[in-house]
Amino acid sequence: MSRGDIYFFSGPCGCGKSTLANAFAKHLVNEAGKKQVYLIHGDDFHGGFVESDNKEAFFKDGQASDALLWADILKFNWDCILTVARKVLEKGLDVVIDYVIEDELPLVQALAKEFDAKLYYVVLTASCDTIEGRIRQRGDVEMVERALFLKNKLDNLPENQGHLFDNTDKTVEQEVELLAMEIQRYIRG
Repeated sequence: MSRGDIYFFSGPCGCGKSTLANAFAKHLVNEAGKKQVYLIHGDDFHGGFVESDNKEAFFKDGQASDALLWADILKFNWDCILTVARKVLEKGLDVVIDYVIEDELPLVQALAKEFDAKLYYVVLTASCDTIEGRIRQRGDVEMVERALFLKNKLDNLPENQGHLFDNTDKTVEQEVELLAMEIQRYIRG
């Protein structure tokens, strides 16, 4: 059985992770000669948690309700991402994942090591104006502050240096073309 590899697209909200992950997965199948790849959007797991629009519903008698805390949701999301990715790698397929990596890179590296898979780690970034504009365009104005915080954090993490990909003013087609040409520089040990 062939060995699968991991293509991980990280970056702040609004930087185009899902869009690029979709396009790059298609590139791997249509132009790089892969027969099949599996695409994981980490936000799909997060989106499974349906919450009340009524913020007061989170508290009853001054106590937190039965809603999970963000740390628990994040752990759940990562458990799901890694479990599905593991199952894909067991089949010998490549897996393309998009989700924000803040402190979880060692988890993904351990998975790659477990399967002797190459890990292509791409951290998307864009100008602050571009990120804010994309978020406002999709109607998620409340995410702007968090996205700009994450941009600053991710742009400056030592483990991300050499893995940043600025897609400001690039079309998705241009992004895929550039990544395809220089994908080897994004290998992470």
